Parts: sequence; structure tokens; C-alpha cells
Amino acid sequence: MSQDLARFILEEASRRGASYSDVRIVSIENEVLNVRNGSPEQVELQGLRGFGVRVIVNGSWGFAASVDLNRDEAVNVVKRAVDIARASSRLKKGDVVLAWEDARRAEYSTPYKKDPFEAPLEEKLEILMDAERSLAACSPLIKTSNSYYRGYRERKLFMSSEGSEISQTITWCGGGIMAVAVRGGEVQVRSYPSSFRGDYSTSGYEYFESLALVDHAEEVGGELVKLMDAERCPSEEMDLILTGDQLALQIHESCGHPTELDRVMGTEADMAGTSFLTPDKLGRFMYGSKNVNLVADATVPGGLGTFGYDDEGVKAKMVYLVREGLFVGYQTSRETAAALNLRESSGGMRADSPLSLPIIRMTNINLLPGDWKAEEIIEDTRDGILMMTNRSWSIDDKRINFQFGTEVGWRIRDGSREGLVKNPTYMGVTPRFWGSCDAVSGDDWRMWGTPSCGKGVPGQVMYVGHGCGTARFRRTRVGLI
Repeated sequence: MSQDLARFILEEASRRGASYSDVRIVSIENEVLNVRNGSPEQVELQGLRGFGVRVIVNGSWGFAASVDLNRDEAVNVVKRAVDIARASSRLKKGDVVLAWEDARRAEYSTPYKKDPFEAPLEEKLEILMDAERSLAACSPLIKTSNSYYRGYRERKLFMSSEGSEISQTITWCGGGIMAVAVRGGEVQVRSYPSSFRGDYSTSGYEYFESLALVDHAEEVGGELVKLMDAERCPSEEMDLILTGDQLALQIHESCGHPTELDRVMGTEADMAGTSFLTPDKLGRFMYGSKNVNLVADATVPGGLGTFGYDDEGVKAKMVYLVREGLFVGYQTSRETAAALNLRESSGGMRADSPLSLPIIRMTNINLLPGDWKAEEIIEDTRDGILMMTNRSWSIDDKRINFQFGTEVGWRIRDGSREGLVKNPTYMGVTPRFWGSCDAVSGDDWRMWGTPSCGKGVPGQVMYVGHGCGTARFRRTRVGLI
């Protein structure tokens, strides 16, 4: 049925004058659980099925979509997409040109051991309730505690007028815990394994089990209470060590978003601005030190930005964004790749639903591992701060000047952790900051997954991954608040 409908849509688009067309028929299952202060706050099993059609007519794009999967609606949707393209062509500055891509017939699925949608709801809630109870029991200072679970599956058929026919299924799962302590006017937060609802992976229910939320709850709650009596973060320049869960967001904001070529070209700027990495810098600009190697890699096992093919039928791949500190690549679509005379797309076009237009999205933006071990970096630091787990961030609309706050820090003196530091913050200028990176670990390198990357107007929320370990940044300004 899906293939027949997709072929009908492509034929209808051609009959109405499209020089190119593609269609995605997508079904999504999304289970979201949240336990808060002892009670289930959110227990939802959401579903969505529909299709989206892109066409090029008179050299311009048109897009339309619907949740009604039948031929009559398909005719209406194609007509709407073609009408939009014709109207857009009256204002075009030039014809859309797509970088070459082979037509592919393929099937792909992310692997898993345990189906998240077959695991009993009662079992998931019991784990969340137990973890949340353990958090709350740590101290009467803990006023709010949360535990989270999410299982997600997307089935997608992509077909194009160039002859591609690709079926793929993406499954991911994960969760986390978080607690807030209050004493007088002071508020502290602690999360596990990362902030903002935890950590996620293109795996099955076994990944949620591996997080062992109940086992970590007491440790998280205990550390949260200790933060109340910790010293404040000093305010001065010193060496900064970031663990992976914070470094992942640093990569996301200061490399992931500014290397999206639609931001550079100004076709996406409404949410969070454009980019300082303009085309004149490609291959010429030192983004960081020689220790900095950043890639967009949609092939990493378990990465939340891992898939088989993007929403233009481009096969998943790894491309360098920064090689030994030099800015060398963008995240692209077929159209933006052609606009820069690049040989091929990086394969980053994705939409968060069948009703959304695909745009350039991060896959897995990873800082490649270095030769250091995480403990060696600490032992090698005479005067600094180790920061872990994001609490806040701010970055300007060119992605240059930034400020981050973390949930917890440790003062490092003469190679040892001296004590907890609360309200840790740091600031920097993107190329200067990455230029100060003199140590990158390999032994604790892992993938971090976030399902909540926002972009576009109307807004879309995409799942992306970041691989990294621990890294050190010399002479960084810390302690701003």
C-alpha cells in the first residue's frame, strides 16, 4: 500500500509539471513517562502517521503534507505543493540545483535487543517510581524530584522521482533522573546521567535498563545536598576541564549549529541565528587547536543521530567539520552542497514528522578521542576547575560569544580534586576557546544523546548525538555569577 501510494504521488507530481519530487510516508510511536514528586505526571503513548511531498517546479521548491493516506488526499497535497512551488518561482533568484546522489533501493534498521514497546508499562513506572523515591529520601532539602523514560520508533518509506526507494526504522530509548534542593533562597540541581531528561541511544529497552537509575539515585541526591555547603566557584581565569556530558552541549552549540550550511546561507536564521563560519573561512580558518578534530558522523553505533539514509535519500556517512583545528566542512543538504560546488551532500537533511519540511539537522557531532586518559588530565592540572552536567547556556546569534553554567564543579589543585564547587560557570569566544584545548581524553569517550534539538520556524525538535570524552581548556574565564 505505501509503495503504491508513493509511486502514485510521484507520478501525480510529474504529471503536474514537477522536474523533481520525493515523498516520505512516516509512522511514529512515542512513549513518554515522567514521575514527579512521587506520582506519575505524564504517561503518554503518542502516534502519528502521514506523508510529506517535496516538488521542484519552475526551479523552486514546494512542500505539502497530510495525515490522510489515500489517493484523493494525495492529489490535493501534490496540487498544493506544486502551487506553492509555482508561486515561489516568481520570487526566485535562481533555479534550485541538487548535488548528485545515486538512486538507491535499500532497507535499514537501527539494532536493538529488547523492543521498548513490548516492555511492560508497569515495569517502567516501577523503575521510575523507585528512582524518584530514592532521590526524595536523600534529604528534606530536596523539594522536587523527577524521573524520565522515553521510547521512540519511526518507520519511514522514502521514494524519489530519481528512482530511490528506501525503507528504514529508527528505534531509540533512554531516560534520566533529576532533583532540586532548596534552602532559604538557594536552589541547587543535580541530574543523572545528564541534564534535561537524561540520555538516549538508538538502542532498545536494554539501554534504559543499563542506565540503572535506581542504583544512582542515592549518589545523585547525596551530591546535591553537599552542593549546599560547597564553596562558590571562584571568579578568575584558570584551566577548565569539561566532562563529556557538558562538553557534548558545548560541541552542539559552538560547532554543531554554526556548521549547518543553511544557517550560513541565511535560509535558516529565525531560531538561534546564523553563523560566523562563512564560506570564505572554509579550509582557511583555524577553529581550534591541533587537538580538535570534529566530525558529523551518522554511522556511529548507538548514536541518537544515527540512521541509514537522510530525508533526501543520501546514505549516512562521516564528514570532517574540523581537522586538527582547521575548519574544513559543513553539514549540508543536496541544494546547499551544490550552491558551494561541493561534490556531495553531507547527508544531514531530516524532518521531525511527516508534516514537517526536511531541513539540515545535526547527526552525531563528535569530538574525536585524543591520547589522554581523563584522570591524567586532572593529574596534569595544577590550578583549575572540573565542571560536569549542564545547567544553563547562552550563545550569541553568530555562535561566537557564549556562557555556560553547570550543575557541579570540583576545584583542582596540584592534580587532585580538592572539593565541590557550586554555581560553576564559564565563558569564552568560540575559536579562542577551542584554540586553548590542549588535552582530549580517549578512555572515557562515549556517545551522548539528546532528543530535544530545536530548529526552524515552524519549530522542529530533532534527536541528535554527540560523542566525546573529557577535555581541558587553558586559561578560561570562570565564575561569572
